[in-house]
Amino acid sequence: MKKWKISSWRNYPVKHIPIYEDENELNLVLNKLKKFPPLVFAEETRHLKRQLSDVVDGKAFLLQGGDCAESFAEFNPDNIRDTFKVILQMSLILTYSASLPVVKLGRIAGQFSKPRSAPTEKQGDKELPSYLGDNINGIQFNEKSRRPDPKRLFKAYSQSASTLNLLRAFSKGGFADLNKVHLWNLDYIKKSPQAKKFKDLEDKIADALAFMKACGITSDFNNRLYTVNFWTSHEALLLPFEETMTRVDSTTGEYHDTSAHFVWIGDRTRQLDGGHVEFCRGIENPIGIKCGPTSKPDEIAKICNAINPKNEKGKITLISRFGHDKVEKFLPKLIRGIKKEGLEVIWSCDPMHGNTITSTSGFKTRPFNNVVSEVKNVFAVHQSEGSYAGGLHIEMTGQNVTECTGGAKNISDTDLSSRYHTHCDPRLNADQALELAFLISDEIKKNSNYAKNGIKAAS
Repeated sequence: MKKWKISSWRNYPVKHIPIYEDENELNLVLNKLKKFPPLVFAEETRHLKRQLSDVVDGKAFLLQGGDCAESFAEFNPDNIRDTFKVILQMSLILTYSASLPVVKLGRIAGQFSKPRSAPTEKQGDKELPSYLGDNINGIQFNEKSRRPDPKRLFKAYSQSASTLNLLRAFSKGGFADLNKVHLWNLDYIKKSPQAKKFKDLEDKIADALAFMKACGITSDFNNRLYTVNFWTSHEALLLPFEETMTRVDSTTGEYHDTSAHFVWIGDRTRQLDGGHVEFCRGIENPIGIKCGPTSKPDEIAKICNAINPKNEKGKITLISRFGHDKVEKFLPKLIRGIKKEGLEVIWSCDPMHGNTITSTSGFKTRPFNNVVSEVKNVFAVHQSEGSYAGGLHIEMTGQNVTECTGGAKNISDTDLSSRYHTHCDPRLNADQALELAFLISDEIKKNSNYAKNGIKAAS
């Protein structure tokens, strides 16, 4: 394999990279950003990788969630807080169900760019370039807004830095205290057919926390009850920016993409001979690889070997996104192919992207039942194939949006227009995200027991 350089991706074909009208302006912006401080630090990245290695071994579970695409317009401390809170609440449910620690990874503080299915968008007789994310162009349908503007990268960097600052304060400053996190907002439970099950699990968690408190195990004396590790991630799509944010760690001489702790390669950009794989094989960050119906086991194995030639645990997460009705067709072959190569990977389930439909009212949406179904189908396949389903990857928000149909509150097609705020793909709202965690708690428990038994047998 050719020697890697920070800019070697430029010698390879790349997809879904915008064309800027003024290359000089782009280079001026990138050169300025090179002098800006890193957003995350190498030791943080190494810490995350160690946690992810436990997921590979079945000793932990990965929860990755957040916005489809962050926007400048919705940048607000309350929105950041609410998304953070829901992820913590979901992780508490999963931790209790599985008796495993949950690695908490946000799609946040940098998840701006999105690949699109078509390069242009047409409204009436007018056709313009597609919206590609707020760090590239604007969502407003006019020529000025849709023109890629390099200066947007400054605002994206600033927003990411501010978001990270607030997340660090929340995760270490007391907001993540277990005795506060479990104060649920579960009004939807009363309307759910699973109401009794939800209430029973909620009561068990509350009782466990009350028992710990009675024993003197409180955040006053135990820092682990007061703080959490919360990591950031985004798709490494806009390679000129990712290159700019890639720095050499002074303690090791290794390259780290300091724009996020974890980055992933999308289903549309994972070409083995493409620039995105080339870039990711040279950085030390944990890397996610999206795997859709077009994924071939031997191709995914080759990508894993290119990015992780030492087969390091915690380095690679395979994120499956097939659709609830296609899991049994595609996932077993992929699992067998990866096992045959002896590759150490995390298996994570993205139940969102394969279940996107257009509603009768014209909105892009995702039926909640299909999301739940894909998660359950994925867990069942992994158990039948003798592998560990170690992660969940969802697009969600802490806000009360109406973007995905169904759930306990039974959001209908006609409800979508009332609070449809996403700039790209539909997200689960706070209620739906928590409901999902409750609904899959049994599968998480079975999955955890399988992992523990497998480890015990191996020892």
